[in-house]
Formats: sequence, structure tokens, C-alpha cells
Amino acid sequence: MKVKFKRVLVKLSGEALMGNAQYGISPETVSSIAEEIKQIHDNDVEVALVIGGGNIFRGLAPYARGMDRVAADQMGMLATIINGIALQQALEKLEVDTRLMTAISMHDVAEPYIRRRAIRHLEKKRVVICAGGTGSPYFTTDTAAALRATEIKATVVIKATKVDGVYDMDPVLYPQAKKFDKLSYMDVLNQCLQIMDMTAVSLCRENNLPIIVCDLKQKGTLFKVIRGEPIGTIVS
Repeated sequence: MKVKFKRVLVKLSGEALMGNAQYGISPETVSSIAEEIKQIHDNDVEVALVIGGGNIFRGLAPYARGMDRVAADQMGMLATIINGIALQQALEKLEVDTRLMTAISMHDVAEPYIRRRAIRHLEKKRVVICAGGTGSPYFTTDTAAALRATEIKATVVIKATKVDGVYDMDPVLYPQAKKFDKLSYMDVLNQCLQIMDMTAVSLCRENNLPIIVCDLKQKGTLFKVIRGEPIGTIVS
């Protein structure tokens, strides 16, 4: 089947792995996400993933309560690796060849992230999970997603969230919220729309890398995105 994007980076929040729980990892939800990823992988799309860690530990929240920011961010990076292992196991149960690569050296658990090696894995049709953020504090996993996508020459960043696009206000709290079908990078930056942090959006803008924001909870969403269907919100 003809697809619009041949190499994509999917950004998942840690909260996406919780399901209906308040924290932690829901095996059923992880399995469901793995099935969505397998669907696009089976259509000859090269897939890289960056995953957050907010379902286990969010660095910014403890920092606001007085914890050292560097230590808090390091704990958050380790949380993303735990999530990466869970997602790798779910994909391999579906017989999807997967490589977990981390920005923090952890040889017994995962490969170190090396750009050329990651690209080679993609060329061999392996799903690459990039965990550990950027490996440095003060940078979010959104920024890690934009950075990795640029490095591996992905053609799009797919921000898979809990809402079906970008709104001018929180659609859960405000039913009159207006959804955007298309936005420019400067629209996002000037209006401070909270789809990704400003560093990530700026990096995508500098490299002319489009961002598509879509609802992961709707089955088949990733498949529709790679086919080029008008779904979610595109930032370009």
C-alpha cells in the first residue's frame, strides 16, 4: 500500500502507557499501542519511537517542590528507559524486531544511542526505541523527539496524545474550544500552544520537520497518518 511517510518518529507520552490507571504501566494499553505501531511497520514504514516517563516520574514536578533539578531530570530519564523496555517486550511479542537504544550508557539493558547505528537498524526494518531523553538534564522528551527525528532524517514527527489535535484552549474544560487543522511553527510559538515545548518546536522549524498531533486512543490513527489522511493537526 502506498504511504506518504517512509520514515517516521512517533513521540509517546509516558502517560499514554497508564491506560485508566493513575500511574505506572498498563500491560493491556502497552499491547494496544504495540499493535498500532506494528500496523504501520508492516506497511514498510521505518519507525523510531521516543517515549516519556511521566507515568513513573516527572522531573519538573519534584523540582518545583525543591528537589535538585539535575537529579530529578536524571530520575525522569531512567523512567523513560523502564517504559522503553515495556514497549520493546510488547512489540517483540508481536514478532516485531526491535532495538532499544539509550542516551545513558546501560549496556546490560540496551544499546547506546549512536546515530549511524540507529539509521542502520531502521534500514533493516527494525523499530528503534530511543529512551533516556537527550541524556542531559533540562531537556524534555519532546526536545529529544525533535532531536532524534532530525538526526535520523525522519520525514515527520507524530505526536501521539490523548486529544485529536491542537485546540486554542483545553477542550476537556472548555467545550467551545476551537480545533486547528493546520498551524505554522510561528503560530505555535507566538500563541504558546502547548503541543510540544518551545525548544522542540523551534528545532523542527529550523529543520523544516512537520509535526502531526493526533489521538492515540482512536484505533488506526497512526495508520491513517502514514497514508496522508487529513487527521489531527499538522504543524509545518
